[in-house]
Amino acid sequence: MSERVIQILIQSFPRILLPGLLATIPLTILAFSLSLVIAVIAAMIRFARVPVLRQIVRFYVWVIRGTPLLVQLMVGYYGPSAFGIRPNGFLVAVIVFAVNEGAYSAETLRGCLESVPAGQIEAGYCVGMNYLQVMWHIVLPQAFRTAFPALSNSAIGMVKDTSLASNITVTEMFLATRQIAGRTYEFLPLYIEVAAVYLLFSTVMTWIQRYGERKLGSYGKVRN
Repeated sequence: MSERVIQILIQSFPRILLPGLLATIPLTILAFSLSLVIAVIAAMIRFARVPVLRQIVRFYVWVIRGTPLLVQLMVGYYGPSAFGIRPNGFLVAVIVFAVNEGAYSAETLRGCLESVPAGQIEAGYCVGMNYLQVMWHIVLPQAFRTAFPALSNSAIGMVKDTSLASNITVTEMFLATRQIAGRTYEFLPLYIEVAAVYLLFSTVMTWIQRYGERKLGSYGKVRN
C-alpha cells in the first residue's frame, strides 16, 4: 500500500466516523425504537384477531415484506414531490426504516406472543385483569424475552441497511465515503475502511446483545 493511500485513509477516517456517530447511529436508534412500537401494535392486533384491523395489518406486512427497502425509500422520498413537498431525507429514512422493520418484527413478536401458554392468560383473567393488563404484565414480557435475540439481530442488520439512506441524500457513512472516493479515486481502500467501521459498530451491538441475553437468561434462576 502506497504512502498516499495510507495518508488518505488516515485523513478520511474521522470524516467517515463522524457521520456514523451523527447520522448512522441516531438513524438506527430512532428507526428501530419506532419500529418496535409499530411491531407491538401490529402483533397485538394479529394476536387478538380484531376482524377489520387484522386484515389491514396483514396487508401492511404483505406489502412491506414483498417490496425492496430501497424502493420504499425512493417512494417515501420522491413521492411527496408529486404534491410539491420537499421532504427531509433523514426524517424520511427514519420513517421508512421503522415501517419496514416494523413489519418483520411484528411477525417475530406475533410468533412469540402465541408461544405464551394459554393457561397463563386465563389465569390473568381469573385474578381480575383486563386484556391490556394481561398483555402488559404476562404476555409481552415473556414474548420480548423470547424475541430478544431475533430483534437484536434485526437492529444489527439495520445499522448496515442505513447505507441505503445515501440514495436519498442522507449524509451517513457510506455517502461520506463515496464523496471522498470521488475526489481521491481510491475507491477500494476507502470502501474497505468504511466496511471496517460498520463492522466496529456491529461488533459493539453484538456485545450488547450478548450482555442482554445473559441478563435475561439469569431471570428466574434459583441462586444457591
